[in-house]
Amino acid sequence: MEEANGSDSGSSIFTKDGSVDLKGRPVLRSKRGGWTACYFIVVYELFERMAYYGISSNLVIYLTKKLHQGTVTSSNNVTYWTGTAFLSSILGAYIADAHLGRFRTFSIFSVVYFLGMCLLTAAVSFPSLKPPPCNIQDIADARNCKPASNLQLGIFFSALYIIALGTGGTKPNISTIGADQFDEFDPKERADKISFFNWWMFSIYLGTLFANIMLVYVQDNISWTLGYGIPTIGLAISLVIFYAGTSFYRHKVPQGSPFTKMARVLVAAMRKCRVNLPKDSLKLYELDSDEYMKQKRFKIPSTNSMRFLNKAAIVVGTSRNPWKLCPVTHIEETKQMLRLIPVLIAMFIPSTMTAQVNTLFIKQGTTLNRHIGPHFQIPPASLASFTTISMLITIFLYDRFFVRIMRAWTKNPRGITLLQRIGVGLVFDAMVMIVASLMEKKRLSVARENPNNGGRVPLTIFILLPQFVLMGVSEAFLVVGKIDFFYHQAPEGMKSLGTAYSLVTYGVGSFLSSFLLSLVANITQRNGRKGWILNNLNASHLDYYYGLLSILSFCNFFFFLIVCRFYVYKTELFEALTGEEKEELQEIQNRG
Repeated sequence: MEEANGSDSGSSIFTKDGSVDLKGRPVLRSKRGGWTACYFIVVYELFERMAYYGISSNLVIYLTKKLHQGTVTSSNNVTYWTGTAFLSSILGAYIADAHLGRFRTFSIFSVVYFLGMCLLTAAVSFPSLKPPPCNIQDIADARNCKPASNLQLGIFFSALYIIALGTGGTKPNISTIGADQFDEFDPKERADKISFFNWWMFSIYLGTLFANIMLVYVQDNISWTLGYGIPTIGLAISLVIFYAGTSFYRHKVPQGSPFTKMARVLVAAMRKCRVNLPKDSLKLYELDSDEYMKQKRFKIPSTNSMRFLNKAAIVVGTSRNPWKLCPVTHIEETKQMLRLIPVLIAMFIPSTMTAQVNTLFIKQGTTLNRHIGPHFQIPPASLASFTTISMLITIFLYDRFFVRIMRAWTKNPRGITLLQRIGVGLVFDAMVMIVASLMEKKRLSVARENPNNGGRVPLTIFILLPQFVLMGVSEAFLVVGKIDFFYHQAPEGMKSLGTAYSLVTYGVGSFLSSFLLSLVANITQRNGRKGWILNNLNASHLDYYYGLLSILSFCNFFFFLIVCRFYVYKTELFEALTGEEKEELQEIQNRG
């Protein structure tokens, strides 16, 4: 029966990438993994992102309207929180790769996440946990309202940062669990894996779309209790769905601390900095193949890139101290992670842009005419739904048409390379800032022609639509490409850390965003000048600020081109396939 479910060869009924079940036993390809398992994971992500963006999309409005914080303070508090949430992914990735594995790490932090959501819902529900209501005509300026007390702020932000810790343990592991369901040694599963991150992001943005349209409307017009309670229930539903698929999941065995492994390589290489490398790389220290097979891992041959690190594998004397002698495979894994760092740095600026526009664009919307008909007003944060719709359409077109067209031309299974995809996203990212600057210049011009209009600008909120749509196109290339790149280019034993790299860019970008916003606001107000970023947006000069961001974007793009020029892709597991299996894969891809 097993042979019927597998293939002609008895061994091929099991996965070849070292996948196991929760008890560490090899798994049958036909019983676990693949899209069957991913359906549970993708649906989980849809509901979970609805929960997360149900909080984050409108957070700047809550801080302004309910906690009475000003433009810079509220914007910075949002970016501090999102930055912490993404940076904490390093902790979640470390625990998963080094100790507990992805599934168990996810399980623990998902409980933390849910408890934080419950506390946050309570914080927005009880009157004693909020300052007295204040009738704010221009929500960008809350100086005349009573501020929240330290206790009220403490409870609210405690809940937010508990959520940040929870997402730090779940986010880098859930996407990696999904990608782990596909065995790259199997031609069909490898073809499916190429599409996985596209549809993964598709599910994320479906959840985001619901949050930006429905939850934001509920929060602005009905009740913040209901607006935060629904995401909390959504998170609970997502966890039920995820655990319902437990019997279908494949797992990867934890392979030790990636940080310790990399530190040993660096220390051992520095200790032997004066020792000459042998001409024959086969003389370098390496473990037996059986040792790697026991750990469900594979050897990596020595390469000449970063040759200095190869000195960590030079055998001197009889000592096998891991801080003095490292196997070649550990050295090559370290090289792979180090090669990712310049690309990681190139992602900081676009992440800074994303953090900025998610708050400032929404605040701009509060000054515009949001009416559709006599009674309905569009919540400012709902404009982000156009980014989501734009991204969903772009991802669909990219996966269904663009990849097939480019594959026939380039012969690359992905259509274009991972770095090329990111580069296209960076170009669109710079275009977003240019369009935003031009639209803001138009908005300010009309605002100054109508100074006695109560802070309202007689322009439709839809003048902001082009920048939101362009942002969606940018993210379809940049965000999906970034996650795909860091996952695939990380060593097999450090996939969670690789995924965490892509999330860390948002964390660093968020803190850079806060730093840049505060720096520009302070510098431009020196010596009695009016300043670019004020609580009163109609007296500000956000068009200048967006222009500055566009210049930073273009400078970063040229830095990225330099990084690409010297980047060397790691050898994919595909190279281990036989010629017959590669031909079978090509046929599957051609059939789409």
